[in-house]
Amino acid sequence: MTERIIGILGGMGPLATAELFRRIVVKTPAKRDQDHPRIIIYNNPKIPDRTAFILGNGEDPRPELIASARKLESWGADFIIMPCNTAHFFAETIQKAIRIPLVSMIEETAKVVREMGLRKVGLLATDGTIKGLVYHRALLKHGVQIAVPNRKDQRKVMDAIYKGVKAGNVELGRKLLLEVAKRLEKRSEGIIAGCTEVSVALKPDDLNIPLIDPMDVIAEKAVKLALGLEDL
Repeated sequence: MTERIIGILGGMGPLATAELFRRIVVKTPAKRDQDHPRIIIYNNPKIPDRTAFILGNGEDPRPELIASARKLESWGADFIIMPCNTAHFFAETIQKAIRIPLVSMIEETAKVVREMGLRKVGLLATDGTIKGLVYHRALLKHGVQIAVPNRKDQRKVMDAIYKGVKAGNVELGRKLLLEVAKRLEKRSEGIIAGCTEVSVALKPDDLNIPLIDPMDVIAEKAVKLALGLEDL
């Protein structure tokens, strides 16, 4: 069994990166330190804001994303994962710049939704993820419909992400997200935590329908790939 080294392209944001690392450790079936896979984390918070660029009023994050991915490749990572949903808008561009696989959190989540048999899911995500159709493209090809918050609630989601979790006030983020999620669950069969800050703030027990957490999905996938339980 060949083990692989995980590369985490992080910093978008740092708390989400730390949470992904924690989940990988927890999900690894290890009885001793040596049973865990090797992980290289590049926490680069200097990557320009992805949503701002997609909405047309921010610096291009692609040069920093590509440079970060190339660093992980040069340091020995066998594959890369990104704990940032919005950054997957640029996944194809990043993949073309490196020789190792970038394993998509979005595509893996879409597979899970399909396997669950859900026909319509709510999406809690940044404006950039929604406008960039990051999840729409992945889910619609599986025949899954998407419900998004109304304009007022979407502003609350953005405040929860930027003024809440990213600013270190997880409780504020959680409060705002719960308000929106409770309304969104009435129109959905499941809800996707489509931003890693949402993954930090919300828990499955918060809702009456399934909360699909892409951070959990990619953590589990990374463990299987790293331990050689699945092929790249």
